[in-house]
Amino acid sequence: MNNYTTIIRVGLLLAAFAIGATSIVSLTEANTRDKIIENERQTLLAAINALVDDNDYDNDILTDTLLIPGVRKLGTKEFTNVYRARKGNTPVAAVFTSIAPNGYNGKIKLLVGVYYDGTLAGVRVIKHKETPGLGDKIDVKKADWILQFKGLSLTSPTESRWKVKKDGGDFDQFTGATITPRAIVTAVKKALQYFDKNRDDLFKEAKK
Repeated sequence: MNNYTTIIRVGLLLAAFAIGATSIVSLTEANTRDKIIENERQTLLAAINALVDDNDYDNDILTDTLLIPGVRKLGTKEFTNVYRARKGNTPVAAVFTSIAPNGYNGKIKLLVGVYYDGTLAGVRVIKHKETPGLGDKIDVKKADWILQFKGLSLTSPTESRWKVKKDGGDFDQFTGATITPRAIVTAVKKALQYFDKNRDDLFKEAKK
């Protein structure tokens, strides 16, 4: 076997190895990407179902969505999805993003669920920078303060009572921390007002 033939064979082997390695990397990346997407989907679904029980609806809530532009009342500036729960094509609840712009350490991102009749399915904080051990009590992992919103509406309590107790309302503030709960109470109230005004539009054009 001459040197030229040897070089050719080695080159072919290296090429085959490179192609095989590239294929394996591509296949692994594709499988990993699909797994990441599915994990994100399940995480979102779990967050939604923490507000609206999956027994309350029978549609695919992750695909029955409405894309809405930024809404001043919700504190949003970019397009966001409204996830719509239905049962037998009857509207059950909407889950959407709301932002409290004036937390102690900046914006507080909320996930708000509202039943079609205007009562709150629940509220969860999904992003914040509030002070650990103080303002972070808004996180359900730290305290149950955020759970009090379930079942409330613009009539229970009345709109004038949607304030922390320090401001003459019905909601507790934290010892040494009023700004954070005040921001969330205000944001949730505005979310309910937005839903009340746009209820029918939020459930239009159901996907088939």
